[in-house]
Amino acid sequence: MTQIAFIFPGQGSQKVGMGAELAETYPVAKNVFDEANNFLQRPLSQLCFEGPEAELKQTENTQLAILTCSIATLRVLTQLGIVPQVVAGHSLGEYSALVASGVLEFADALRLVGARAQFMAEAGEEQNGTMAAILGMEVKQLEHFCGEADGVVKIANYNCPGQLVISGEVDAVNKVVALASDEIGARRCRLLPVSGAFHSPLMESAQQKFQSVLDSVKLNPPQIDIAMNVTGEFATDLDNIKYLLFQQITEPVQWEKTLRAIDKTGITNFVEVGPGKVLSGLVKRTLPESATLNVEDVETLLLVTDEYGNGG
Repeated sequence: MTQIAFIFPGQGSQKVGMGAELAETYPVAKNVFDEANNFLQRPLSQLCFEGPEAELKQTENTQLAILTCSIATLRVLTQLGIVPQVVAGHSLGEYSALVASGVLEFADALRLVGARAQFMAEAGEEQNGTMAAILGMEVKQLEHFCGEADGVVKIANYNCPGQLVISGEVDAVNKVVALASDEIGARRCRLLPVSGAFHSPLMESAQQKFQSVLDSVKLNPPQIDIAMNVTGEFATDLDNIKYLLFQQITEPVQWEKTLRAIDKTGITNFVEVGPGKVLSGLVKRTLPESATLNVEDVETLLLVTDEYGNGG
């Protein structure tokens, strides 16, 4: 049987209509949206299916919506007998991966993600922070530019070779963008439409608030191997997993390392589970010999079942 890695998207992959077709077609997917609606005591499914887009883009809604859509998609795949040997998720997507691995119950993931999103949004309002994507630059050069800027600015996402994201105070981020734009090696720099400096020290207040919520949730031993963002390595110890979730709020996402850790297991087939195909692109740029598909609707689901269904 082909071994597969499931990877789960993070904030930025949301779009109005996500999950609607799967929920209409598969009762197991609808059940996930119903569970989220009941737990949250509000119609999250309606926001996912119908928008409005401006409301869906709010951090407090986006993170819960992507989590729910990803788990609904996961449940359909599981029902069809397509299961992964390893899982990982990008930033917010790590919580979907933890549900897939059995470490978190879905309701506990909703509780954690809801608190995380709220605290991150509050920290974004308290601190004047932003993020920017820097394409085509070496890590050491970008780290040097971050050191040249006055104020807080760090690399927040090591996404793939040639794609990095910085995060920090607005003036400091703008300074690094200016330095990088003048550098011949940088193909493109662009500010990201985010509400705060995620994965940077400016999120420390969110991190501290999150601790008590994290401590209140029970973690279960992973049933499927999971690679974590902060280290880019597999983790099994529950205390370590909890610590890494705490650290993830202020520490960078080591996504390229994560993909290479999965590659070292010999797994070369990736399925992106949830809205969009951002992560599929990162796989192609990091591991060009690997195969990648995404599942977000019936059409893409059929492609995956054709490839991996019935023990394929």
